[in-house]
Amino acid sequence: MLRKFKVSNFKSFEKEYELDLTNTNGYEFNKESIKDGIVNNAIIYGHNGVGKSNLALAIFDIIEHLTDKQRNEAVYKNYLNAFSGSEVAYFYYEFWMNSKIIIYEYKKTDYKTIVYERLQIDGVEQILFDRSKTSIGFVKLEGAENLKTEIDNPELSILKYVKNNTELIRNDYNDAFISLFTHVEQMLYFRSLLDRTYLGFDIGGRNILEDIVKKKNVEDFEKFLNNAGIECKLSVVEELDKNSIAFDFNGRQLPFNEVASTGTLALALFYFWYQNIKGTSKVSFVFIDEFDAFYHHSLSEIIVEKLKETGVQFLLTTHNTSIMTNDLLRPDCYFEMTKRNIRSLSKSTTKELREAHNIEKMYKSGSFNVE
Repeated sequence: MLRKFKVSNFKSFEKEYELDLTNTNGYEFNKESIKDGIVNNAIIYGHNGVGKSNLALAIFDIIEHLTDKQRNEAVYKNYLNAFSGSEVAYFYYEFWMNSKIIIYEYKKTDYKTIVYERLQIDGVEQILFDRSKTSIGFVKLEGAENLKTEIDNPELSILKYVKNNTELIRNDYNDAFISLFTHVEQMLYFRSLLDRTYLGFDIGGRNILEDIVKKKNVEDFEKFLNNAGIECKLSVVEELDKNSIAFDFNGRQLPFNEVASTGTLALALFYFWYQNIKGTSKVSFVFIDEFDAFYHHSLSEIIVEKLKETGVQFLLTTHNTSIMTNDLLRPDCYFEMTKRNIRSLSKSTTKELREAHNIEKMYKSGSFNVE
C-alpha cells in the first residue's frame, strides 16, 4: 500500500508537496476504508487548476523506469516546474508491504533521465546510486553484492537493473524488494473522460466492448448497467470481423457505441477496468481522475461502493460534493487539495467531527479552511 508520497519541481509542484495517507483518526464507522493505519479509500477535491491531474501523473511517474507497462510520454511534456531553479524533479514513495516500510526516492532531469536513486527497507539503506557524483553507489541486497554497478545508460534504473541481472537470495529484504516491483507493475491510472488516457497495469490498447465479450462478461455488464439505472438488454454482434456489443430492442440490434450516451460510454470504460480490479489479475492501486465526470450523483456513490468491495487501495478526484458523506467514507478519507497542500477534512478543522455531521454542508460553508 502507498503510505506517503512527495514530489517537487514537477509540473505544477514547485516546492515539496506531500500526500500523507497515514494521518488518520480513530473513527468507529467505515473502518474498512482504513487498512493497517493507512487510508485505503480516498476522494480528492479541489478547485480547477490546483494540480489534481498532475498529482496522478506524479505518482505514476514511477512506472516509466521500473516497469514495461503502458505509459504515455505525451502527458509528461513540460516535465519540470517553470518557476523552479532546480534542474531535477524529486519523487518520494513510502510503501507498506510484507509488513515492512519501503522508501524509494529518485531524481530525474526529464521523464526518462534518472540522476539519483535510493532504496530503504525498514530503515536499512539497500541501494544508493548517484550519477551526479563520482561515487557509483552501492547495492546491499544479498545476492547482488558483486553486481557491476557502472551503468552508462542514464535511462536505466539501478533497481530494475538489479532485479533483471541477479538471482537474489530469499530473505525478508529481498522479498520486499520483489514485492515493490509487483506492486508498481499492477498500479492503474485512468481518466473517466473521453480521451481514455491510462497508465500502468497493461500494455497496448484493447477494444473495450470486444474485451468484455472475450472475458464472457456481457451478461454481468448488462446487470451492471441495469443496477446503475440504465435499463437495457445487450447482445453480442459481429462488427468488422470482431465480436462487439449491441443494445437489443426486441430483436432489433443497435451498436452500443453508436447509441450509448456519454455517461453510458463512461460506465463502459469503468466496467472495462473494473473487470481487472475485481479479477484474479487484481490491480494493486487505482487512481481515477474525474471518476464521475458524466455520472448522476447517485451513480457516483454506486461506483465508490463497487470499488470499496474490491478491497483495492484507490484515489479518486471529483468535484461532486454530494458524495461527501459519512455514510460512504469518513472525514479522514476525503481530501481537500490546494496549490500549497493536500489534507484530509479531519485535519483541516479544529472541530471534532462525528458520524452524524453533515460534512458536505460544512465543506460548502468553509469549515475546512484551516491553514
